Amino acid sequence: MALKVYIETYGCQMNVSDSELVARLLEDDAHRVQESIEGADVVLVNTCAVREGAEQRVLGQLASWKRLKTERPELILGVLGCMSAHLSSKITGSLPHVDLVMGPDQYRKLPGVIRDLVVGREAQVILTRRDKTENYDEIYPSRKAGVNAWVTVMRGCDNMCTFCIVPFTRGRERSRSVASVLEECRRLAAEGFREVTLLGQNVNSYRDPSWRPAAPVGGAAVAAGESDGARFAELLAAVGEVPGLERVRFTSPHPKDFSPAMIREMATNPKICKHMHLPMQAGNDRVLSLMRRDYTGAEFLALVDEARAQLPEIGFSTDIIVGFPTETAAEFEDTLRLVERVRFDSAFTFEYSPREGAPSAGWTDDVPAAEKNRRLRLLVDLQHRITKEKAAACRGRSYEVLIESPSKKSDLELMGRTTCNRVVVVPADPRWRIGSLVTARVDEVSSFTLRGVVTQLEGRPLA
Repeated sequence: MALKVYIETYGCQMNVSDSELVARLLEDDAHRVQESIEGADVVLVNTCAVREGAEQRVLGQLASWKRLKTERPELILGVLGCMSAHLSSKITGSLPHVDLVMGPDQYRKLPGVIRDLVVGREAQVILTRRDKTENYDEIYPSRKAGVNAWVTVMRGCDNMCTFCIVPFTRGRERSRSVASVLEECRRLAAEGFREVTLLGQNVNSYRDPSWRPAAPVGGAAVAAGESDGARFAELLAAVGEVPGLERVRFTSPHPKDFSPAMIREMATNPKICKHMHLPMQAGNDRVLSLMRRDYTGAEFLALVDEARAQLPEIGFSTDIIVGFPTETAAEFEDTLRLVERVRFDSAFTFEYSPREGAPSAGWTDDVPAAEKNRRLRLLVDLQHRITKEKAAACRGRSYEVLIESPSKKSDLELMGRTTCNRVVVVPADPRWRIGSLVTARVDEVSSFTLRGVVTQLEGRPLA
């Protein structure tokens, strides 16, 4: 029986990629994935468990959909993803109208589970076991046409950061084969995608022992210990050779796992974007140790300085938590000082909140809420100032921009990104379209927005 399926996605890019994977599995089973919940036979919510706020939004949405089940008892309502692995008993106990709960390693079973539900109408199906080997090799996600595509290259995480539950919801690290990643990238290029972003919870710990690169990466001899199969630098080099792809991004790396070969590859390969999302989390060494981040503030700064020495135009973004248990006001000042020294282009900033299942969940959350909020405001104000200063320095400069979409504010403008991940808005024109590579001269800087005039199209000056 062909069913109409609606998938609603919460959370990070990995969840978006997983929803595309689920769509492919269901379409291969003759179902049709649609953009609206209206008239859907199956409603699936793909969830994130990293932040408590995301969980509360999902639980609220599921509660509101009880009305749909009352009106249409035959509707199948399911919860997928990290929250399923984390809170399966809570979901099934408080939301009896939910038909299935499935963790992120069990998606191959989803078509069969849906068939069983259509026939048997069992109240609950619980499938949350973490698979130590599942990486969905040779399943190529179903995507809408576009410019950028997310490509998951590894799943899980071996880092046991004390604030994080990802290792407990997505399991240990396992990598896809280079061959499978390259096949997916070739398909994307054939479909017209010009940029891919390689995804993993700790993407630079990628490893495929069976791969043998044709040549050393990064324009220099590979250092001892880096040539045993493919590590992430070799994967970057291989993806950068796929015909039709113009840009390769990646997220998120862990600072402790950056290799010299990775930085060399970024510096010498024009297709690898000059941007790192590099989670700092804190600037004080004692707090970093409590977080189990395995680097110091000085080591983090040394990595940034080395990258900038080889890539002067590189852009950096980051994640930072304030108010971690026992963090003092003086230790928080170390975070401000490191942010001022690094000068990130942007930052995702959060007040610490305990996550059930994470190692720190049992610790005393002893930084008062008002103090967390004060620290967050100081951090946000500092980062806003730095972001505006860095944007202002772009005035009069020219950048290659990949046009991604219409501007959010006007159909008469298009927006795109530079290789270092700056957003640039340019006037719409019949000569260029979404997916075009243009060179834009920045003439206007308004707060955090760069506006430019196109001077070249696909590397050629305008007539």
